[in-house]
Amino acid sequence: MERFGGLDGLVCNAALADPSMGPLPEVAFDDWRRQLAVNLDGPFLCAKYACTALAERRGSIVNLTSTRAFMSEANTFAYSASKGALTALTHSLAISLGPEVRVNAIAPGWIHGGDPAELSDADHAQHPVGRVGVPEDIAGAVAYLLDAPFVTGATLVVDGGMTRKMIYEE
Repeated sequence: MERFGGLDGLVCNAALADPSMGPLPEVAFDDWRRQLAVNLDGPFLCAKYACTALAERRGSIVNLTSTRAFMSEANTFAYSASKGALTALTHSLAISLGPEVRVNAIAPGWIHGGDPAELSDADHAQHPVGRVGVPEDIAGAVAYLLDAPFVTGATLVVDGGMTRKMIYEE
């Protein structure tokens, strides 16, 4: 912080990203706790230790949640619960740390960072925008929320409309 004169923004993006834990009777409690520790305790502790420095410069926090906070697939207990809890933590922090610190979240949908050739036309067709997301879609949303002075407590869904479209297997 000495080099830059303070802290303007914090982006909490670390997470255990493999959401499936298997059938509930087989879930080890330690695995449950590990996902919650990384996906929820991590952003909480980052906010706790950064909030004073952020307040000095009227900074901003952006938490990366997931569309799994709003919809789930089978056996995603800890991942979905942790992302839902992080969404709630985000609006609680916004109320608690404001007006000095703004706190928002981004809920990414399907973001593909690999080779586009790995995706099928059917993958893209699941999204009303006509394609699967790319990391740059999330980077743009993060930049917006870090800089948006009249936005706090919000969760911006960045999923190409996928969570608004009914999807049925043929």
